[in-house]
Formats: sequence, structure tokens, C-alpha cells
Amino acid sequence: MKVAMICTEKLPVPPVRGGAIQTYIAGIVDQLGKHHDITVIGTTDPMLPADERVRNVRYIRVNGQGVFEIYAEEIRQLLQTQTFDIIHVFNRPRLIPLIRELCPQARLVLSMHNDMFDASKISREEAVKAIQEVERIVTVSDYVGSVIAALFPEAASKLRTIYSGVDLQTFHPWEQSQNARQVRQALRSQHQLNGKQVILFVGRLTPKKGADILVRAMNDLSKRHSNIALVLVGGSWYSVDKVSDYVAYVRSLADRSPVPVVTTGFVPAEQIHHWFWAGDIFVCPSQWEEPLARVHYEAMAAGLPFVTTKRGGNAEVIIGGNGLLVEQPEDPLAFSEKLHQLLSNRDLQRKMGAAGRQLALERFAWDRVANEVRAVWDGLH
Repeated sequence: MKVAMICTEKLPVPPVRGGAIQTYIAGIVDQLGKHHDITVIGTTDPMLPADERVRNVRYIRVNGQGVFEIYAEEIRQLLQTQTFDIIHVFNRPRLIPLIRELCPQARLVLSMHNDMFDASKISREEAVKAIQEVERIVTVSDYVGSVIAALFPEAASKLRTIYSGVDLQTFHPWEQSQNARQVRQALRSQHQLNGKQVILFVGRLTPKKGADILVRAMNDLSKRHSNIALVLVGGSWYSVDKVSDYVAYVRSLADRSPVPVVTTGFVPAEQIHHWFWAGDIFVCPSQWEEPLARVHYEAMAAGLPFVTTKRGGNAEVIIGGNGLLVEQPEDPLAFSEKLHQLLSNRDLQRKMGAAGRQLALERFAWDRVANEVRAVWDGLH
């Protein structure tokens, strides 16, 4: 079958500038390309050609400039010249009515990675039309599906959770390769982290991601542990190193922290795994109803125990003793308490990290994600 996978207008595929949706598509597309004629449609980028074939997959990149209306018009023009059996749209339900008008015979699938059915992002009329026209709505967590079903009960029978995945060759425990050992040692030496237990945050530095709460947790934690450091990996936006007001606030907190705090700024996607090798405990201090942050999969694959928040879908990846859950994410002391449990018990850290790695191997490989997406497509007949 001829299948189009339409990404969002924000960032290109492959994820040369990061992005969870872009990483998801890149993780599964080669496997899917062995079975179907795949075209990935996404936004342009100076680093990438407008039209290319990589292995079995064609990439067409149109002007998006991060603006939905511009991107939608480009998609409209493209679909007037192309025909597809299946069109799989990622996180843009507003595109569905437009696509249906242009492609009356195509089978439509929608993947939802966050709250794009919220009333502030789509009119009720557009949302109802989108749900009517698609045959399946794939979500990255049960939480995302439950929110959609609560808003639009008619969507319930079309919902299917397919958890994301991770590159198990790139993200692996640092003990498993000489290269990883060297990278770990180099980063820890460069940032004066030798001899310390390193607490790691990876994500955008925005209020809803909660880095400030984590920095404030160090005030209490430092009273119980002297050999710790905190590393904050990320910038204010994908591939941007601008110092926003919030970044400046976090850095001012870091400057006053009794614990050494390293702020790396933006790190390119192809280097992120280096920091997972350098860390000892991972923390996702999300303050918002997070769909399910993909950094959890990366932490598990890297063999790190993790602490996450009872927000959105994040708790769905705590399985079989691989992590700890903070039930009051707005309270720095709640993080301090969970981190204290781990920092006080190296054996618990090792057990949790090993459980996470095993879980990643068993459940979160990209091949599993690709097979489940393919099953959705094949089930449309």
C-alpha cells in the first residue's frame, strides 16, 4: 500500500532538531518501509533536501515555518498531485477535514501525542469532523486516550494506545561499552562531577517541565547528601539556546544552590545519550499533565533508575520496580524524599536501573512500535 505519514509543521524528520513526534516517526519508518510504500511529509529545514529517498522511504519537505496555516496550504497543494491508500496524520486533527476533502478514498489514521483536541486548539466542529473521518486514533498513552474519550465519547471505539520506543543500540547502560565509559569519564571530568552521584534532568527548560522545582529540591537534599550534583540538559526550545526569563530564573536558583548544578544549554539530539551515560539517577519533574515524556524510555534504556511525577501518562511507565513516583510534583521536598531513597541505597539504584533496561528491551524497542502501527494499517481492510 502507498502510505503517507504527515508530521507536524514544527520540526523536520529525521529529528535533526529534536522532537518527540519526529523521533517516533524516524524510529519506525524504515521498518514500515519494508512492507509498504512510505512517504514522510514534513517541514523543510536548511540541513535537509526538499525531496529525497533514504533506503525505502521517500521524504517530501514543504514550507511550514512553524505556522499551521502555511503548512496546511502546502499540504493541500501536495495532495492534489499525489494519491495514497492510507494517510497517517500526527498530532494535527485540524488537517483531517482538509485531507478528506482532497482524498475521499484514502483511509485516515490519526496519532495523538498530546492535547490537540483541547478547545483552545481546535473548534468543536472541526474536532467532531476529524473523529468522524478517521478510522483509528493512536495515542502514546492511555492518559491521552482517556482525555479524548472524555471530551468526545464517540471517539472511544477508535482509540488504540501504542507506547513509544527508544533506540536500544544508542541508549544503553554506560557499563556496556568502552566508548560509553570514556564519554562518561570525559563529561564528568569536564564538569567537575567526579566522585559525585549525578542527578540528571533532560528536557526543555520551561515552567511546565519543572526544572526549577528540582533545583529547589537540592536545598533539602544537600543536608543529607554531600557528594551529589545536578545536571540540567536542554534549552528553552528545540535547537534554541536563547536565555529566556525562565532559563535565567533557573540559572539564578542554580547559582545559589548548595549543590553543584550544571546547565548545559541545548544539546544536539545525536549527543543526548552521552548525558544519560554521565548520570546516575534520572528525574522527570513534570508539572503539567504530560502525555508521557519519551525521556523515560531513554532513561530506562540507559539503565538509569528514575523519579517521575503523577501527572498525565508518566506513571504508566512505572512497571516492576523501575522507578519512583512523586505524588506532589509542586513540592520540592517530595522530590528530595524520593531522591534520598535512591541516593542512600546504591543496590536499589542498580536493581531499578536493571529493571528499566530489561523493560526497554522487552517492550520499548522501535520494532515493536512499528509492528503495532503496521497492524493498525493492515486492520483497516
